[in-house]
Amino acid sequence: MKSRRALLLLAVLAAGSPSATARAQPQTESPADRFFRSVAGLCGKAFAGKIVANQPTPTTADPFEGQSLVFHVRGCGADRLELPFHVGEDRSRTWVITRTAEGLRLKHDHRHADGSPDALTMYGGDTAEPGTAGRQAFPVDEESRRMFSAQGREVSNTNTWGMEVEPGRVFVYELRRPPVADGQPGRHFRVEFDLTRPVAPPPPPWGAEAPSGAALPDRHE
Repeated sequence: MKSRRALLLLAVLAAGSPSATARAQPQTESPADRFFRSVAGLCGKAFAGKIVANQPTPTTADPFEGQSLVFHVRGCGADRLELPFHVGEDRSRTWVITRTAEGLRLKHDHRHADGSPDALTMYGGDTAEPGTAGRQAFPVDEESRRMFSAQGREVSNTNTWGMEVEPGRVFVYELRRPPVADGQPGRHFRVEFDLTRPVAPPPPPWGAEAPSGAALPDRHE
């Protein structure tokens, strides 16, 4: 009888130990992990979008004006998502989201029609805050600042990109830039994609197929 009680006591103590509790409880997902999982859940699907903010109003020809906007979750890996953003016939843009040790990284892969990289490509940044399962923000990184400065695009050195996802309702891509002291206006560009109505997946982005021969138009950075 005593030995039985002793065994029961040992079992209770073992179950209550920190190591046993840790083994019994799965690790809690971070907001970045939940965001990544929600976007990955759209794998293979494409959705049409519309511009809901574009300030200041462009004073020159706007490459987005009057164009169809389609977002496609095309590349789906455990730690990397490739999301082409098609603007009419322009297939130069792909958003690339990868996991990092601290959160997520967003890069903009821009290609010419022959598949070669644009002078401004693979710019973006890493998350600096935990964010939420529905929104992640990506302040510009130092590598991108050097690239922007080398290309005479210093105005983009304060960019912050944002992405939002509400499964079954909306996906958002956003660019924000604060105004600067010399009078340079800020920037707010936001596109919302309707997740309630998938559309036919578009052709592959440039660089993922044979050259199409199309020219690369100007784009917002």
